[in-house]
Amino acid sequence: MTLKTIFTMGAFAAGLTATAALAEYPERPINMIIPYGAGGATDISARTIAEPLGTAVGKPLVMANVTGAGGATGSVAVQNANPDGYTMLFARVGSHSVGPAMKATLPYTLDDFRFVTVYEINPVACAVNPSSGIESMEDLIEKVKEGGVSYSSSGVGSLLHLAGAMVLRDFGIEDPLEAAAHIPLKGGGAAATAVLNGTATFICTNSSALASFVANEQLTPILVTTAEPVPGFDAPTSADVGKPQLEQLVGWTGIAGPADLPDDVAEKWGAWMETATKDEEFLEKMTSRGSVIELMSPEEADDFIETQYNTFRKLVDELGMRVEG
Repeated sequence: MTLKTIFTMGAFAAGLTATAALAEYPERPINMIIPYGAGGATDISARTIAEPLGTAVGKPLVMANVTGAGGATGSVAVQNANPDGYTMLFARVGSHSVGPAMKATLPYTLDDFRFVTVYEINPVACAVNPSSGIESMEDLIEKVKEGGVSYSSSGVGSLLHLAGAMVLRDFGIEDPLEAAAHIPLKGGGAAATAVLNGTATFICTNSSALASFVANEQLTPILVTTAEPVPGFDAPTSADVGKPQLEQLVGWTGIAGPADLPDDVAEKWGAWMETATKDEEFLEKMTSRGSVIELMSPEEADDFIETQYNTFRKLVDELGMRVEG
């Protein structure tokens, strides 16, 4: 082998190395962790945006439900992942607002993640069985004062658990944990069914989880926690009833990576999400479920989540709802 050949081969190898080092992100499929089970609000949101988002990204998105511990198991998988943008999280109100506010032993904090956006808001709606005789929040509060009222949730420490207590507290019930019985169940579907079959008096949950029940007139909404009306929900808003603080009581879905996610990767996600959330089919599907598509910048997302966390943590501390185990 001549000296010239050796130099040529060395230059070629160096060129390959430089090309690899300068490879544009993403150069391979991206793992997208959904920290809740199939069919839930997070899963529905994630899989609805997957097609337009994948088109914007230009690489396959590998969707994986990594469930357990109220969203903590999937969240920890992303917390501990390489911060290279190839493992990202569909973060949710339960995993990143309610969980940190209510659970003393959560294995992460908000600082362990970098949010690239929050893109979906799910208003919380409170609903009752049409046969209950309850037609308004005033009726419900009167029933609570009389005794025998219960509310269902998807489990201790869930958004639904906190929502029921927060709504009653803001409507003047000083000790909602004593005034109304909390019935924790396995999942939001079971919680809604409990009100449908009369096991529980009311439920406060994401509008997306109640949309079909309301559309079929199986459940009657009596409040939505937004300033503006929610399509398909003929109920007073938090603004209508003079409770603007309840606007913090909403579900949401966002996308986050590990805390050290690079700036250039985060910027690309912002551009991809701006494209994906404008997709007409995605917008139609999500709006029909009662969701509000609102793309936040990383700074807006951080402020929103921090404010919501502080609101929830204050309530949890006041009512003694902190879950120690």
